[in-house]
Amino acid sequence: MPPPSNNRKLIHIRDILATALEKYRPAKDTEMTRIWDIWETAVGQPVAMNAKPHAFRDGVLIVHVSSSSWIHQLKFLEKQMTANINAHLDQPLVQQIRFKIGSIYS
Repeated sequence: MPPPSNNRKLIHIRDILATALEKYRPAKDTEMTRIWDIWETAVGQPVAMNAKPHAFRDGVLIVHVSSSSWIHQLKFLEKQMTANINAHLDQPLVQQIRFKIGSIYS
């Protein structure tokens, strides 16, 4: 006897969260959920290994960074990073990036 089939379609958690957040957050904030999909491409692998997006509100992206020396380096790259992120998101959502030491999950 074959195992019972489960014909349910799997839904990515990102899609579930985006739908739920649309009810409570401004559209531009929920659009930022795409940041995790484009992060490495937008900022490059070396930066992505040491800095991860953490939060977004009112045009400000909070990025957790692995060390103070990375914060120092990324402050010089902030304008370029902002432009690259916005280009990958196809709209100018990020106005400013704030860096702080925090947990980096791969």
